[in-house]
Amino acid sequence: MVGVGAVAGIAVVALGLVLTPGPNMVYLVSRSVTQGRRAGLVSLAGVAVGFLVYATAASAGIAAVFTLVPALYTAVQLAGAGYLLWLAWQALRPGGASAFTPAEVPAHPPGRLFAMGLVTNLLNPKIAVLYVTLLPQFVDPARGGVAAQSLVLSAVQITVAVSVNALIVLTAGSVAGLLARRPGWLRAQRYFMGAVLAGLAVQLLSSRARPA
Repeated sequence: MVGVGAVAGIAVVALGLVLTPGPNMVYLVSRSVTQGRRAGLVSLAGVAVGFLVYATAASAGIAAVFTLVPALYTAVQLAGAGYLLWLAWQALRPGGASAFTPAEVPAHPPGRLFAMGLVTNLLNPKIAVLYVTLLPQFVDPARGGVAAQSLVLSAVQITVAVSVNALIVLTAGSVAGLLARRPGWLRAQRYFMGAVLAGLAVQLLSSRARPA
């Protein structure tokens, strides 16, 4: 039902987004570096549930609203592209910070860590952009049920995002220390992430696709 090209496309988009700095990465790295891997993994569980909320909304037909009101969809596209460009500028600007140089955060119990991970993801504009404007472009009504396709593509995105975020949580301390000792690598990481974000923004602005 879902084409191989669509699966590969959403996987690449999901990988690009999860590897670029944003609220989820900053929160997970901060928790992992300051409170340990267990805290990072509990926080990631909350983030994962946030992905499921977005996936459910997408499969329930949230994109249909934008089909009925094209001007609203265009506005969301522009806002999403603007946000991605802003993230790119934060990474590329002189003196820009890396997600792997997080600020200290106070320790919290598991329940609060989970809740904060969930809320961070639900309020993450980058994930809203993904589900509202990027993921619908890979849905092809000619291939069958739109809701089912949306669920399959969401599952691909969630698998990629949770797997990469888990790897980030488990290696955050080591990566942060390595980058701190090698400023050149830290700059390269920022430039790479900034370029990916800018590329996604340009793709979003140039696309004429509409949600199915």
